[in-house]
Amino acid sequence: MFRLYLASYDQPMATAFLNRIASAPISWGICEVPGWGAMLPTKRVLSEMTSLGLPATELGAPGFFSDDSAELKDQLAEFKMSMIGGFTPVVLHDKSQEKATIEMALNTSKKFQEIGATHFVSCPVQTWDWANPEELSKDEVTQFFKMLAEVDQICKDHGLVQVVHPHLQTVVETKKDIDMVVDNSDVMWCLDTGHMTIGGQDTVEFAKKYASRVGHVHLKDVNMKSVPPVLARQQSIMEGVQKGLFTPLGQGDVPILETILALESAGYQGWYVIEQDVAITGEMPGLGEGPITGMKQSVDYLHNVVAPALANL
Repeated sequence: MFRLYLASYDQPMATAFLNRIASAPISWGICEVPGWGAMLPTKRVLSEMTSLGLPATELGAPGFFSDDSAELKDQLAEFKMSMIGGFTPVVLHDKSQEKATIEMALNTSKKFQEIGATHFVSCPVQTWDWANPEELSKDEVTQFFKMLAEVDQICKDHGLVQVVHPHLQTVVETKKDIDMVVDNSDVMWCLDTGHMTIGGQDTVEFAKKYASRVGHVHLKDVNMKSVPPVLARQQSIMEGVQKGLFTPLGQGDVPILETILALESAGYQGWYVIEQDVAITGEMPGLGEGPITGMKQSVDYLHNVVAPALANL
């Protein structure tokens, strides 16, 4: 098993950064999409997370953690981990789904509050089953911002921070979409380095311009040569992932280092969640093999490249 990472820098900014690195079950191939791949046992994933020095996680796919809040907290406590929150699809623009969206937001916020989570990572989708996004009408845009504010208030009522997550094949996918939300709402953001880059948003520029509105960060690197067929809807996200769309940090085309430097220089103090989407499509990997190998490369990058750069600021 891999060694536990410990911050070894005297420079406060580097140390503070290393203490705020977390992960998510998707980085171990945990996804509810049928056909995505094999799912590793919960205890093995949590053990591998802690072996890499990761003190917190997001919730992940339904069924990965116990549905019972008390049992879920026990699962985390066994590995001395905390829960950040989780990725939550929401349908905001469709008035016919208003009741369902409010009910889902209330139930999810209550659940997050019970398990001690802090972040509601909302992802506006076209439909609950992730139909390809379409351009919104004027009325749909109005409904979108009405419901975005409604979800934001629900989160605040439960002690949570809503952060909007731009994402491939969703309503907030492109730089144009991001600009629309930035300009018409004061909602906080999940700066996802991978999905923003795929959508044409310069993540360094976003970090510098809107640092005060970044409430959460997903670190994801991308092999941009694999992007065109996914953007063109010729491949699903699952197929893209299985074909190597996302890489360990520092091995793709996303300016990970520069984005983190911009955020830290601006005073960002939130989590950096390594969300390195992978899929286990072959045999179940043995202990010390499989997704943890790519995750170790990502953690090494943050320790060996990013932290020294922060120490030299």
